Amino acid sequence: SMPPEILLKIFSYLDALSLLSVGCVNKLFYDLANDNGIWLKIYSSCLQPKRTIWKMKSEQTEAVPLGCAALHDKKPGYWKKEYILKQTAAVKTRLMQLVKPLDPYTGLPFKNKEAMKVSGLSWIIVVKDKNGKEHVIEKANLSFKDTSVTILWYSTNWLCLDVVSTLKLFGVTPLFPGQNKPPNKNGPHRRSLIAEYHLANLTESSVAIGADKLVQLFSLNPGLLLGIWKEKNEIAFVMVSLHYHQLLERSILGSATVQYAPPPNKPVLDDIDPEYGLHGYSLHLDMHGRRCTYLCGTFKNLFCRKGDIANGYLRLTVVSLKDNKKHLPLTGTLGLSWETDVFTGNVKDCYVMTLTLLDEIGKPFWCFSAPVYMELSSKTSGLYDYMGPIYTTDYADSEGKVCVKLVWLEETKEYIIISLVLYVSTKKVNNWYGTTY
Repeated sequence: SMPPEILLKIFSYLDALSLLSVGCVNKLFYDLANDNGIWLKIYSSCLQPKRTIWKMKSEQTEAVPLGCAALHDKKPGYWKKEYILKQTAAVKTRLMQLVKPLDPYTGLPFKNKEAMKVSGLSWIIVVKDKNGKEHVIEKANLSFKDTSVTILWYSTNWLCLDVVSTLKLFGVTPLFPGQNKPPNKNGPHRRSLIAEYHLANLTESSVAIGADKLVQLFSLNPGLLLGIWKEKNEIAFVMVSLHYHQLLERSILGSATVQYAPPPNKPVLDDIDPEYGLHGYSLHLDMHGRRCTYLCGTFKNLFCRKGDIANGYLRLTVVSLKDNKKHLPLTGTLGLSWETDVFTGNVKDCYVMTLTLLDEIGKPFWCFSAPVYMELSSKTSGLYDYMGPIYTTDYADSEGKVCVKLVWLEETKEYIIISLVLYVSTKKVNNWYGTTY
């Protein structure tokens, strides 16, 4: 019942975040909260240059009557939109400055944590049932590694697996990061779709990678791990591993409905080098649980001979079975820990593999972070140097495959990597380098 003029006067004392929030109350409030006069003052006061001469001009601009062209010739909400665009551009500029310095070993920005803090980035999952109703799970535990972050969600309000349709992973950023302290989860924000998983036929579309007494683990690309209660057939927890190379772009630059698609690589054809695209690769490999690291290493000068190209793949041998000097021990017993509000556990022989393959100029070429598992291949190795059972770990996606062989040494209670081979898709290489293999 309050006159619009009085409401408009009250709204003129609000900051940008409060204006956006109050505009969600009803249509009248939305129209009043879009007033160009209010937003022009916010725009001028927050974004005016720091130099004194420009400040004087900004004050003159604010003193111009509200009937000027800056107000009446613009549609309602024009200055609100301009303010939001300017603030968003300022944050993106700051982020670009942070992600420019690169780690010489991984080829990735080494200020990822700082960039995520500046952007106010967080992650949520949205579970949709077969009736179309969505359930948002926000509470998450983060675990950071050299080249990836692992996110764990658990809740007491999970749906029964039989009624679950899809699960979507979103990056969430506040519209004005850093202006609302502490962060307000109900404040204005935007979602960026990272991945969508179809769970209607989980046992058929996913890979079972292990179990303990309470839960069974299922894996779906990219990087999703579902823990299912054995007795209830309900979700116990959701774990996602994200590689830093795709992390910020997919979490910020996409929309709520469409995933971010990175621009294609612009190849520079080297006519002088007859084996262009077959050599000069570098690998950074991280094998870890949620909090512990089993192996973290960098391997240089990887190459593929033309005779090793077969079945649509280039073969890059990182650790050879014949060269025991390069065999690698793992630290600790492999396992993937999990937790919920009440229970905790550890699934043996499972871990997260994070791979970063760089091209000859140090640019990330193939990157992923995904849960994997070990499988017993042979009870005895048959090798002269090692006596013990042989285990294998395999990973595959649209860009390549990874094959790892390990031997368990009972005397020293450790695993030794005796073979590590990458198979890179020739289609990926041809698109990247502009070659034909």
